[in-house]
Amino acid sequence: MTLTNTPSHKPFVLKVGSQTLTFGSGPLIMGVLNVTPDSFSDGGAFLTVDQAVSHAKQMEDEGADIIDLGAESSRPGAQPIDEHEELSRLMPVLDAVRQAVSLPLSVDTTKAAVARRAIQAGASIVNDISALRGDSLMAGLVAEAGVAVVLMHMQGTPRTMQRAPHYGNVVDEVCAFLRERIQAALGAGIQASQIILDPGFGFGKLQEHNLRLLAEFDLFTRLGHPVLVGVSRKQFIGNLVDRPVHERGYGTAGAIAVAVLKGAHILRVHDVRAMKDTASVVSAISRHGRSSVEVPNA
Repeated sequence: MTLTNTPSHKPFVLKVGSQTLTFGSGPLIMGVLNVTPDSFSDGGAFLTVDQAVSHAKQMEDEGADIIDLGAESSRPGAQPIDEHEELSRLMPVLDAVRQAVSLPLSVDTTKAAVARRAIQAGASIVNDISALRGDSLMAGLVAEAGVAVVLMHMQGTPRTMQRAPHYGNVVDEVCAFLRERIQAALGAGIQASQIILDPGFGFGKLQEHNLRLLAEFDLFTRLGHPVLVGVSRKQFIGNLVDRPVHERGYGTAGAIAVAVLKGAHILRVHDVRAMKDTASVVSAISRHGRSSVEVPNA
C-alpha cells in the first residue's frame, strides 16, 4: 500500500503591481501591522506613525517578505467604520512605512476608495476579507491597477460571523466559495497571477471548523493559486492551549508547522522572527522527505 500526502508546491509567480513575488523553497512571511484601537491582538499598540514605522522596520529586519497594514478591525463583533475614519488612520502610517521599508505593502480593506488611495501611495496587494463582495468597485480597481488581491472566505460579517456559524462540510463549502470567487475575479479582468486565496480561519468558524480547515489545508493548495494562512494568535489556538492572546506564540507555531507541511504559500503572522524560523525548519524537513511512503500490507 502507498500512502501519499502531496500538497501542491507549484512554483507560483505572483504579480504585485510592478513587482513579482516567487514562491521558492518555503512560504513568504506577511507581517501584521494594525493601526486600529480595537484589533483583537495588537489594537492600540501602533497608533502613532513613529510606533508603526518602528514596528514595520523591526518586521523587515526579522525577515518579513510583506507587510499587511489594516486600519479597520475585523475581530468578532467589531463595528464597521466609515471611509473617512479608515483613511485618516491608514494613510499617514502607510505613507511613512512606504518611505521606511522596501518590502511590498498590503492593505487590509474592503473599501475600493481606501484601496485606491493605498495603491496610489505604494501598496501592491489588497487583502479583502469580503473577497470582492463588500464593494462593487473593488474588482475593477484591482484589475485596473494590476495589484494582487487576497480572496478570503467569511461566513457573515465581522459583527455577526461568530454568532452561529454552520456548515455541512466546512472544507467542501470553503473550497466551493473560493472557486466561485476566483471565477468572479477572472471575470472582472483580474489576472490569475494576481490572485491569492485565504480560507479565513476564525471568520465565521467554530473550533471544530478551524481545526478541520487546518487538518485538510492541502486541499486549498490544489485550487491553482497561492494560499495564505492566517492563524496567528487566534481564539481557536487560545482555546487549545488555554492562553491569552499574547501568550499564544507556541500554539501558533504548532499550527503554522502544520500549514507549512500542507503547502501554505504565505503566512500572515504577528511574531515574524519566531514564525519565520518555524517555517524555515519545517520547509527544510519537508524538502528532504519522500512524496510517498511504502507501508507493508497487513
